[in-house]
Amino acid sequence: MEYSASSISNNNDGKASVHVLVLPFPSIGHLSPTMQLVHRLADHGVMITILTIDGTHTRRLVKEQSRNEINIVTVPDGLETEDERRDEMKVLESFFEVMPDHTFNFVRNVNQQQDFQEISCVISDIMNVWSLEIVSEMGLKMALFYSPAIGCMATCLNISKLFEDGLVDAQGSPNNNKEILLSPYLPELRSSDYPWIVPGNLLLQEMFFQLVSSYEQYHRCYDWVLGNWFQDLDPSIDDSLPNILSVGPLIANGRSDSESLWSRDMSCLSWLDKQPPRSVIYVAFGSTGKKSQQQFDELALGLELVGKPFIWVVKTDPSNGVSANYPDGFQERVANQGMMVEWAPQEKVLAHPSVACFLNHAGWNSVMESISYGIPMLCWPHMADHFYNRTCICNGWKIGLELKPDDNGIVTRHQLKLKVEELLSNTGIRSNALKLKSLAQKSISKGGSSSKNLEYFVAQLKQLNL
Repeated sequence: MEYSASSISNNNDGKASVHVLVLPFPSIGHLSPTMQLVHRLADHGVMITILTIDGTHTRRLVKEQSRNEINIVTVPDGLETEDERRDEMKVLESFFEVMPDHTFNFVRNVNQQQDFQEISCVISDIMNVWSLEIVSEMGLKMALFYSPAIGCMATCLNISKLFEDGLVDAQGSPNNNKEILLSPYLPELRSSDYPWIVPGNLLLQEMFFQLVSSYEQYHRCYDWVLGNWFQDLDPSIDDSLPNILSVGPLIANGRSDSESLWSRDMSCLSWLDKQPPRSVIYVAFGSTGKKSQQQFDELALGLELVGKPFIWVVKTDPSNGVSANYPDGFQERVANQGMMVEWAPQEKVLAHPSVACFLNHAGWNSVMESISYGIPMLCWPHMADHFYNRTCICNGWKIGLELKPDDNGIVTRHQLKLKVEELLSNTGIRSNALKLKSLAQKSISKGGSSSKNLEYFVAQLKQLNL
């Protein structure tokens, strides 16, 4: 495939002093914070080009993108059918296969154009381990973008030690239940908290483990790491890793041109207006994590049993076999109690005074949003970094509680009721959540740690073309 400067628009009218190529990882959990970072850089006068594969999420991204400073270039994903595109493993395998050549050719051809601003720096999601060799070969500066918690990165950078101590096998599975301490600010890390663990899918776990195992070598070759956290969450780890710049929380925070890549049902906001203050349970499990019908029923009946108003985000995808089959009579019985929606404007929901708590999967984007709005969490982790985040939330920062499956692997309706009641009556948890909210807001305000780090990074970028 041939590329030229015509692939992108040099439409910054000469205002930008540096041109940065951004290489996101093609999953919604990575794309969302990447786009927040991109918008903040554009706010500081940086010209951005995003290079990624064509796909459902990136099509939405292109459709919703309107800023002149941001160009989006998509390349073929190498897949032939929509069925293949719904297969997570096939998408990832194809992405790793096609992106290296596309990236090299794109940068080479753009930088050979006369009268066009050269790409001088690449910001690459840390999952894109293939990008380091390309960037190094082309003599460009490189910033890694790390979207999960900094403790997950610290764990991945210590995998060789975990091997030496016999704590993990070649597939990343724990050999024992020994705990490790990463930071005096956080509780000991359980073996079940390793951020590459994928229960029930050893193939995907092994792929993740192979990727993160390369971080130890990878992290020595970058110029900067940009992280979606703020320093007060864990200052000891933040200070111990070289060239780390915490720039989070990377949330929309009311930005109108940076909405979700998913369609949204705004009707829930007017419904929230009618509910008492701090009364509503908000339930959403991110973009992954299909539950069995038995578990789905228990969740539904648990929300009914709690007896409090709720908003429950229930995604359906008939083409992929995902549907919402509620228990008999459930929708009629909760018609005046709850609201089920396909998707919701999550930040606007969390910012609403009627919301009391957030039942989620402990995905880092949801955690950052919940912290930013001071909402206590009920954690139901699914895979990977969710387990580490759960431990930080419940045992470290003490801003939430966790749900635990029974011996049959089911979170029962009765446990859900008890945990919701415990969470809503715990004034200490709410107080801790409000304290973290204040620290999060301070970090991204003028003079805050994340704000200063971003300004420093932009200043470094603008020096590249002098």
